[in-house]
Amino acid sequence: MSTTPVSASHSSVLPGAATNTGGGIQGLTSADFLTLMTTQLKNQDPLNPTDSNQFLSQLAQLSTVSGITSMNTTMTNLSSSLLSSQALSSATLVGHGILTAVDSAHYTAGAPLSGAVQVPDGASSITLTITDASGAVVRHITASPGAGLQPFSWDGTTDSGSAAQSGTYSVGVSAIVNGRNQAATTLLNGTVTSVTLDPAGGGVTLNTPELGPIALSKVNQIS
Repeated sequence: MSTTPVSASHSSVLPGAATNTGGGIQGLTSADFLTLMTTQLKNQDPLNPTDSNQFLSQLAQLSTVSGITSMNTTMTNLSSSLLSSQALSSATLVGHGILTAVDSAHYTAGAPLSGAVQVPDGASSITLTITDASGAVVRHITASPGAGLQPFSWDGTTDSGSAAQSGTYSVGVSAIVNGRNQAATTLLNGTVTSVTLDPAGGGVTLNTPELGPIALSKVNQIS
């Protein structure tokens, strides 16, 4: 039986197939890889056999490809499992209150708009200024100048004593520190009514009627 010789250029087809990114070669599976390797060994030129180092290199490539495929499958399964677990744990937040660093919220007449101020050290006074959607000032509120988070609440009453209408209002804070005005961080309260999960791995979003959608990673407190 005659043996069909294989040129040196054909003996390196496997490394090329493993690294080529064009055409149909990039779709090779592990089974295809083994078939090509076996065929190469059967049809090698007896006078110029496959180099043992090249053969070992091909085996290493097969091991690497198989390992990466297995790892990708494992990571996909792990991601799905984590997403399911995150969905279950996040669902328990529905109905809870959250406190997060935002400066505007939707106020509903009859329900107070509340939050807290991150008071800087050394503050002698804290003044909150509440403005409506047009930018008009509707109320000034004084908060405790004690350092740290200091709570506040607005019942919807304006400076003139009238009742504010439902709508979006902004809360600005001015702190007096060593005789100078200094901005302070405003945090507002909201109630979680639903939870949204990003299937692409973007995390959990808490939906609130007062603050809109808030990323879980941005929440300072949950009550």
